[in-house]
Amino acid sequence: MKKIKINGNFEIESEECKGIRKVFGLMFASRRRARALLFSFSGKSRTAIHSFFVFFPFLAVWLDEKNRMIEKRIVNPFNPFVVPKKSYSKLVEIPLNEKYEKIVKTLVAKK
Repeated sequence: MKKIKINGNFEIESEECKGIRKVFGLMFASRRRARALLFSFSGKSRTAIHSFFVFFPFLAVWLDEKNRMIEKRIVNPFNPFVVPKKSYSKLVEIPLNEKYEKIVKTLVAKK
């Protein structure tokens, strides 16, 4: 597990996804037990994500290289194509479950 600070304010513990884990993300996870996932990229990216076989909504938070939030979006199950408007360096997928309820409400309300 790795702690990441978003915008220097919000600290979230997340599992860093590398290798094949980057392909699966939250797929087939249990909503109640799902953990936040951190995806890091070697450079700027605009790679699309999807939520096939993710049976619950999650908050996608795209970050720059200094962990500043570029964009955030609630992603619903079985969405075939989600891409941010700007390039990013990191992506955090935060399940909408009890464990992350407070941080999700704070991040969603933040402009």
